[in-house]
Amino acid sequence: MEAHDNTQNAWAALKLVRMAIEETCPAGVLPSEDAVLLLYGPEPVHEGEALAKAIIETVEKLNR
Repeated sequence: MEAHDNTQNAWAALKLVRMAIEETCPAGVLPSEDAVLLLYGPEPVHEGEALAKAIIETVEKLNR
C-alpha cells in the first residue's frame, strides 16, 4: 500500500511541476503527457526527465 501511495504522491507532485512549466515557460519546451509516454515511457521518472529537460531548455533560452 505504501508503494502505491508513494507513486500517487509522485504523480501529484509531477503534475504541479508540469502546471508551473506550462504556465511560465515558452510554448513547445514541454511535450504533452501523451508525447512523454511515447518519447520517454510511462513511469514517473520519465515525466520527471521531460520536465527537467523543459526547465533546462527554458534556462538556456533565457541565457542567450
